[in-house]
Amino acid sequence: MSPRTHKSPAYSDINLSNWKDYPDIMTDSLWQFPSRDRSGTHVGDYHGNFIPQVAQQILLRYSKAGDVVLDMFLGMGTSMIECRRLGRNGIGIELLPEIAERSNARIEATENPHDVRTVVVNGSSADAETHRKVRTALQGFSRAEADLVFLHPPYSDIIRFSNGENPDDLSTVESDEEFVERFGEVARASFDLLAPGRFMALVIGDKYAKGEWVPLGFQCMQECTQAGYLLKSIVVKDINGNERGKGKNANLWKYRALKDGYYVFKHEYVMLFQKPQLKAKARR
Repeated sequence: MSPRTHKSPAYSDINLSNWKDYPDIMTDSLWQFPSRDRSGTHVGDYHGNFIPQVAQQILLRYSKAGDVVLDMFLGMGTSMIECRRLGRNGIGIELLPEIAERSNARIEATENPHDVRTVVVNGSSADAETHRKVRTALQGFSRAEADLVFLHPPYSDIIRFSNGENPDDLSTVESDEEFVERFGEVARASFDLLAPGRFMALVIGDKYAKGEWVPLGFQCMQECTQAGYLLKSIVVKDINGNERGKGKNANLWKYRALKDGYYVFKHEYVMLFQKPQLKAKARR
């Protein structure tokens, strides 16, 4: 009997011939994690970081060893730390200089058993000069485009990451409409920086303001599809144990919900998009 052929998707190392051998990889649309992974250099000391398990799941499903991963809202480097652990090269864009410096130090302190490389770019994810620096970094990896992109923007003004001194900070916008419009600029840039057929992961939550639920997640989703992406999945992720900046006083929030007629946020979204393959030119 001939041995089984190793069959994998074009975008991952998963052996589909032995698909039952991946019990830790989630394929359902509801993600529940009991607590944040704080192993290694993960600390969880920065407002707004997504938990490392999100990066783990996305990297294992939608990238291969040696790929180049681009994170356009790096923060304190969660995605790049996981890239090092899992053998992916990485490029991270961070707007605030002091956070970029701290993030780079934390990434460099992470064990690097696969001998991969990480580049941290300080700049705005919507700025052409930043995109030029990313292109230069990609050339250093012998790539023209990234193999996977993470987008984890601020959730409008829920958490302000600066005092408004930087006009490119999406957390200091004047309105939610402005936030969505400017996020769309980043979504379009990410589309241009991603290789055809590969995936983008958007991590985003909604907000409640002036007595009304504001569906930031779906508004940003629409910006991504208008940029050219194909929507592949919407995952609902619980935020229990990751509520810093969202309020932990359960009784107070329950009172407010009962008083004002809404439900307390216990979830955010992980939306998966794919850049279409280039269409082959018709033969004459």
